[in-house]
Amino acid sequence: MERKLFLFNTLGRKKELFKPLREKVTLYTCGPTVYDFAHIGNFRTFIFEDLLKRTLRHFGFDVVHVMNITDIDDKTIKRAKEEGVSLKAYTEKYTSYFFEDIETLGIEKADYYPKATEHVEDMIRIIGKLLETGIAYKSEGGVFFRIAKFPSYGQLSGVKLDSVKAGERVDHDEYGKEDVRDFALWKESKVGEPSWDAPWGSGRPGWHIECSAMSMRYLGETIDIHCGGVDNIFPHHENEIAQSEAYTGKKFVRFWLHSEHLIVDGQKMSKSLGNFFTLRDLLARGKKPRVLRYLLLSCHYRQKLNYTEQSYNAAEAALQRIDDFQIRVQDALEKNTISKVDNIVDKTKEDFDKALADDLNIARSLAALFTFIKDVNTIIDKEGLGKNDKEKIFSTISYFDRVLGVLDRFRWQKELAIDREMVEKLIEERNLARAKKDYSKADTIRNRLREMGVILEDTPSGTRWKFVE
Repeated sequence: MERKLFLFNTLGRKKELFKPLREKVTLYTCGPTVYDFAHIGNFRTFIFEDLLKRTLRHFGFDVVHVMNITDIDDKTIKRAKEEGVSLKAYTEKYTSYFFEDIETLGIEKADYYPKATEHVEDMIRIIGKLLETGIAYKSEGGVFFRIAKFPSYGQLSGVKLDSVKAGERVDHDEYGKEDVRDFALWKESKVGEPSWDAPWGSGRPGWHIECSAMSMRYLGETIDIHCGGVDNIFPHHENEIAQSEAYTGKKFVRFWLHSEHLIVDGQKMSKSLGNFFTLRDLLARGKKPRVLRYLLLSCHYRQKLNYTEQSYNAAEAALQRIDDFQIRVQDALEKNTISKVDNIVDKTKEDFDKALADDLNIARSLAALFTFIKDVNTIIDKEGLGKNDKEKIFSTISYFDRVLGVLDRFRWQKELAIDREMVEKLIEERNLARAKKDYSKADTIRNRLREMGVILEDTPSGTRWKFVE
């Protein structure tokens, strides 16, 4: 059965049926500016984009994903100077940290990670054409885009050009704009800053032109989906549209998707408030990557996500319930009968997919998962599992996890370097020791397993075990 996917398009402010322009979905997501460690608000957006890409593939679409690396802007230049290292050395360090962090959170990698500094020639080519057409101009400080000559400016953000007086000059602006509304495509070189040669003078690209150049370079002049946080809508994404469509004469992006802010304890993240966290800050405080992924995933991307100790604990409890369920199913006995599991599996998958198809309604998808857990537990309590039910249940969990990427506790505990077969062997040795009434040896093995992060529970149906990170 063909699944229809509806996505909320910021361009038009409504849900629309998504169909790719070509055989493969072209997806561009704004990546990190590698001047520091990414914070948890950034990862809220990156995990939403991961959910989107996984959902597209889950629904049978082939996806080509590009995420840019901004390695040249005011912040990266300033920080490199402060550390007394080259821009390349500085940004490569934080690019490496970024890749470590996305792996920690189970975010699937993009197909391409172009760096801005490696695509300056593409940017020069675009700017050159914009100058030729007169929609861009050279002035003191660099090259600027004439917003007044792009009538549809504001189509994404809703910003009205009339709100800023045309022709108004800002005396303290470091750039010689004709109009305060114009934005920089190219910045003239300054002493001690990286620069590139261009026909209109040495300098470096503006931030906005970077994404247009890299998107078109890898995905074509018109792409299916462009994502980012709501803070990117204006001016960044609005400026991307203007310069791209002025250059090509074609629609730049068909679907714009934006994630809402993450706040902490009900307030905007701020270093002055002491509530500004990178992923590494939270890990140092003992937070678990798997729980953080679940928490950042569990709120609909167009709603603000409030990170609190309570929300973290709730996410941890939810994962524990899922883990306990899988352990219970594994330990349950199967009868040579037919149960109601088949019907439950089919309905759950339908409900899960239906929710995802409604603009990635993750709350309803997770509700389908927990209803599935409740219904299967009821079957185990009342009648027991039937033939091959375990296989069907775990196959369903895997079906969910293709999208969620958080349900396989063994994969997430790989960093503990614990071999599952070794754990099972030690449990077998302990059970043998108990059978021989060698309780001292049995206790020694239990203590060893506890030191490895494994706790045991002896039940009438055998010994259960689970990791405690």
